[in-house]
Amino acid sequence: MIKILSFLKYLIPFTLLLFAAQYYGTATWSAHHDFFNATWSIYLFLFVSTFLIYLLLLFVNLNFPDFTGFAFLGTTFVKMMAAVVFLIPLIQSEGRETNLDIAAFFIPYFLFLLFETIFAVRLINKR
Repeated sequence: MIKILSFLKYLIPFTLLLFAAQYYGTATWSAHHDFFNATWSIYLFLFVSTFLIYLLLLFVNLNFPDFTGFAFLGTTFVKMMAAVVFLIPLIQSEGRETNLDIAAFFIPYFLFLLFETIFAVRLINKR
């Protein structure tokens, strides 16, 4: 439970800071571009998926510590596929300029991936 609270102590401010920055950025660009996904939906997806991945990594680390790295790779792959499913409506939309929409999703996606990687490495090294 302590590891979960410690993780949330970093994840929540990280999410709120990135959300505020992107919300301000999309509000500035919204006069020129109508974004397909709302900023809150992107961050809700990323926050929930990151938290669930960390919970699964904690479970694997507790029960099968030698497989924590493999669990991280597997959950990262599943998250990548979930991101594609999340973006299918955008990809299938016709007559839209999608470059900004895709950047608005994948820039925070990779920042959250970096965040997950840092905590996964910490978890693996503490065994």
